[in-house]
Amino acid sequence: MRGAFVNLPGCTQVRRFAVLLLIIVSGLTLRRFGYAADLPFLVVKYGGSLLWGAMVYFLLALAVTSRTARMPSAGIAALALAVAICVEFFRLYHTPWLDTFRLTTAGALLLGRVFSLWNILAYAIGIAVAFAFDPAHRQSSPSRRGSSRS
Repeated sequence: MRGAFVNLPGCTQVRRFAVLLLIIVSGLTLRRFGYAADLPFLVVKYGGSLLWGAMVYFLLALAVTSRTARMPSAGIAALALAVAICVEFFRLYHTPWLDTFRLTTAGALLLGRVFSLWNILAYAIGIAVAFAFDPAHRQSSPSRRGSSRS
């Protein structure tokens, strides 16, 4: 009976939403407790960026996938990377009100504070991992289609 529900679009969206919540909680936990847990700077800094990239992928996957609008997972990944790059380059733009917002917790989490090409690399890796583990991509992959379920 379980196999009857595997390909339902709603189930994929529920799985994506659950993964999105897990990523958000993981990212906030890493930022809040990463240094207290004696994790290395690179793990906290770029692990958070990696999770942020994965979050963007799943947010877009939820937003652009519905019964009327379909976008392949690879298209979602490309769009997520474009959004992440734009957000990173937006850090180069400074106004007093925007810099004040960036000093808040919400501003730091959403927009970040300092431009870094390394962040773009971390976002790309996070998006690639999200793409690889996306329930919709995994269901449509050739190895999944060819396998038989018992």
